[in-house]
Amino acid sequence: MSDPSSVKKIFDYKLLRRILSIARPYQKKIYLSLFLSIVLAVMAPIRPWLIQFTIHAGIQNHNHAFLLRGPGMFIVEITMLQILLLLIDTFLRFIFTVTTSSLGQYVVRDLRMATFQKVLSLNLRQFDQTPIGTLTTRTVNDIESVNDIFSDGLIPIIADLLAIISVVGYMCFIDWKLALICLTPFPLMLLATYVFKESVNKSFIQVRNAVARLNGFVQEHLSGMYIIQAFTGEKREQKKFNEINKEHRDANIKAIFAYSVFFPLVELFSAFSIGLLVWWASSEASATDLSLNAEIAGKVTAFILCLNLLFRPLRVIADKFNVLQMGMIASERVFKVLDNADTTSNVEILNNSIESKRIQGKIEFKEVSFSYGTKPILNKISFSLTSGKTLAIVGQTGSGKSTLVSLINRLYQHNEGKILIDDEDITTLDLFTLRRQIAVVLQDVFLFSGSIMENITLRDKAIEQQKVIEAAKSIGLHDYIMQLPGGYDYEVLERGASLSSGQRQMISFVRAILFDPAILILDEATSSVDTETEQLLQKALAELVKGRTTLVIAHRLSTIRKADEILYLKEGNLLEMGTHDELMAKKQAYYHLFIKQFGAGGVDL
Repeated sequence: MSDPSSVKKIFDYKLLRRILSIARPYQKKIYLSLFLSIVLAVMAPIRPWLIQFTIHAGIQNHNHAFLLRGPGMFIVEITMLQILLLLIDTFLRFIFTVTTSSLGQYVVRDLRMATFQKVLSLNLRQFDQTPIGTLTTRTVNDIESVNDIFSDGLIPIIADLLAIISVVGYMCFIDWKLALICLTPFPLMLLATYVFKESVNKSFIQVRNAVARLNGFVQEHLSGMYIIQAFTGEKREQKKFNEINKEHRDANIKAIFAYSVFFPLVELFSAFSIGLLVWWASSEASATDLSLNAEIAGKVTAFILCLNLLFRPLRVIADKFNVLQMGMIASERVFKVLDNADTTSNVEILNNSIESKRIQGKIEFKEVSFSYGTKPILNKISFSLTSGKTLAIVGQTGSGKSTLVSLINRLYQHNEGKILIDDEDITTLDLFTLRRQIAVVLQDVFLFSGSIMENITLRDKAIEQQKVIEAAKSIGLHDYIMQLPGGYDYEVLERGASLSSGQRQMISFVRAILFDPAILILDEATSSVDTETEQLLQKALAELVKGRTTLVIAHRLSTIRKADEILYLKEGNLLEMGTHDELMAKKQAYYHLFIKQFGAGGVDL
C-alpha cells in the first residue's frame, strides 16, 4: 500500500484511461452526457442572440418585416421562445446531471465491490503492514472521490469548455474586435485560475492525508480504548488527536482562503470586461444614426449576456479540475489495493480441486521457512502429523508458534519449502475447500455485531438453526447458550463486548463443531476463563477433537500431557519433537522449559 502522503501532482493520462475503462459497461451514459454537453454548448449563445435580435428589430420597428403584426406580438413571441429555450435548457441540464451522477455511482459501486473483494482475498501479512484506518479510507473515502470524477470532474469540465468555446466563437462572429476588447482581462483570469487551482490542490491533498490519518487514529484508539483508559492515557492521546485535527483544520482554512480570494477576482475581471464594453459602446454611439445605435445596443446586450455565460463556468472550472485531480489521486490509491498481486502478501484462489473432497487431516511440513519482510520467523521446519492425532506446539513467546499454525490454512504464505495435507501441496488446493475444513479457535475470540446465531453461522443463511442447536448439544453447550437472554437470538455488541471471555469461547466452540472440520487449530482456547467455565469447555473440547487432526498452541500442563506429539520451537527453529515422556527423558530444551514453567512437581503428574 502507498503512503497516504505520496501523491502525484502531474496529470496522469494513463491513470485517467484506466478510470474510464471502469466505466466501459456504462458507455451509453458516457455518450449521452457528451452529446448533451455538445447540445448545451450549441444552445448557450442562442438566448443572447435572440435578445440582440429583439433589441435591434425593436428599435428599427418601422421597417422590419418581422413586426408587420405589431411590436407587441413580436415581443410576446420572442418571450415565449425564450421561455421555451429556458425550459429545454433546464430539462437537458437535469438529464445531464442525473446521467453523470448516476454514472459515477455505478462506477463507485463496481469499484467498491472489487476493492472489498480484493481486501477479503489478502492474507494477514497485508493487514499486519497496513493500518486498518488506511484500508477503510481506501474502501470508503477514496472510492467516493472517484464518483466526483464523473459527477463534478471530467465530463462537466468538457461541458464547460465546450460552452466557453461556443460563447467566445459567437462573440467573435458578431464582432471580433469587440470580442478582443472584452476579453482583454482573460489572460489575467487564466493566470488567477491556475494559481487558484494549484493552491487549492495542495490544500486538498493535505486535507485528504489528514483525513486518512484521522481515520487510522480513531480506528486504532477506539479498538484500544480499554488500554487507554486503564493506563490513564486520555490526555496524551487527546493531544495527539488535536495535532492531527489541527492539520486538517489548517488545510481547510488554506482552501477557504484561496476561494475567498479567487471568486472576488473573477467578479472583478467580469466587471472590468463589462466596463470595457460600455466604454466601446459610448465611443461608437451616434446621436443621429438610429440604425447604428440599434446595432450597438443589440451587441452590448448580447455581449453582457455572453460575458456572464463565459465567466460563470470559469468560476468553477478550476475547482472542477481540482476535483478531477483529487479523484485521480484517490483512484491511484484504490488501484494500488486492486493491483496488490505480490504472492507473498496475496493468496490466489485456484479453484482446481473438487469442493466436496473431504480432507483426512494428515499434515506434513518440508523445510518450511517464513519471514515478515527481512525478519525470519520460521527456519526450515520439517515434521509430519498423522491424521486424527494431536500436536502440541510449545516454546517461548516469539518462537513462531502462531505463525506456524497460520501457514496451514494459508492465512500467511510460506516463503520456502512445502506444506502438504493428505500428501497434496496446499498451494494446489482450492482455498475455500481448504479453509472450510480447518477450524480455528483462538484465545481472544472476535465476534461481530449481531445475534449469537449469526456469529455461530457467520451469517451463512444456508445453515439451519436446528443444525446449530444439534452442534451445541453435541458438545454440551446448548443449555449454557439458552441461559443467555434470548438464547441464540441474543444480540452481541461489537467485538462481543457484552459477553464474557467464557461466553465468547462457547460461541467459537459451537462454530467450530458446526463446520465439522477435519483439522482443528487451538490457541489454548480455555486459558483465560474461570475454573467452572473451563471445566465445561474442556468437556466440549474433548468432544471437539475426537477424530480430528488437532494442533494446539499449548500453555497448560494438562494440554501438553494429553497431546500425541509435542513440537518445541525456539526462535523459529524446531529443536525437539516427540511425546511428553520422550522429551522429558532427554532432559534437553523441552525438559528445561517444562521445569521452568511448571516446576519440578510437574514431572510426576
